Amino acid sequence: MATNGREGSGSSSSSSSSGSPGAFERRLLLAVDAKGYGRADVVTQRQFQEGITRLLDEAAATARLDRAGWVTQEGGDSVFAVLPEGAYEPALIDIFMRALDAGLRAFNHNRIPQARLRIRAAIHFGSTSLGANGFVGRAPVEIGRILDCVALRSALEVAPDACLAVAVSTAVFHDVVGDAYTSIPADEFRHVHVEEKEYRGEAWIWVPGSDVRQLDLEPDRPVTAPGTVGPEDDEGDRGAGRAPQRPEGPTGPVDKSDAPVVRIDVEAKEIAGTATVVRTDRLEGTIEGTARIGSVTSGGTFVGADICTTKGEK
Repeated sequence: MATNGREGSGSSSSSSSSGSPGAFERRLLLAVDAKGYGRADVVTQRQFQEGITRLLDEAAATARLDRAGWVTQEGGDSVFAVLPEGAYEPALIDIFMRALDAGLRAFNHNRIPQARLRIRAAIHFGSTSLGANGFVGRAPVEIGRILDCVALRSALEVAPDACLAVAVSTAVFHDVVGDAYTSIPADEFRHVHVEEKEYRGEAWIWVPGSDVRQLDLEPDRPVTAPGTVGPEDDEGDRGAGRAPQRPEGPTGPVDKSDAPVVRIDVEAKEIAGTATVVRTDRLEGTIEGTARIGSVTSGGTFVGADICTTKGEK
């Protein structure tokens, strides 16, 4: 992973201190990541890398954003960028993203599905500074969690014709989109909850060309405490997001200390047929019983408990 300005490694053509280690700044942040890069062959990966670089340059030029002033942290399929001081937020959300979507559609023209370049993007504003091996601060972590959230990943999964899915942080949405500084109506965004690793927060998702409100995004549930952090996850920051799954059954020994105890008391003067006290296909706990039977006639049967498995085995 490299940290670059557009003029060379470790530098920036911007006159600000964004390339100076330890300098505190509040900046506009952009993160992008390509879907399916790891499953692509070497030729396609190379095309994706070239496409991402070119399309970001072209979209920035269309939006009149100073691409030369961006300080970036780059992976093969991803770019994290700190934009220079004074970068115009409405242009990044609106003109830049529309141009990026158009560029992706042109890039993907006549390509087979497996070779289509599809991108997740996230926009945030917050404090960051340059460290020894990348950027540090809360904002870079938060935008990474938003970019990797299951809801944003799901947007590209359930909208197969979409080339771009964009998530903006809550503050950016309210200050820019909500206050009508873009040409994108606020109701084209969908509010989602973000629960990724230690981060709990919220974001707003827009999918150009699709009605994001009609998409089946997961998870779509309340969070415990927006913007708070909890125990660290041992996984790396760039791990693939996965929707939490409900376990299909017990995954280990069952603790029966709290299992119910069923107590039965049966009294009968005579049993002439078949008498079954308990019949079940599942037992957790203990059955305790007392039976007082006067007599069982010829052919009669008394069964205390009849327990069958789901396959009908007793």
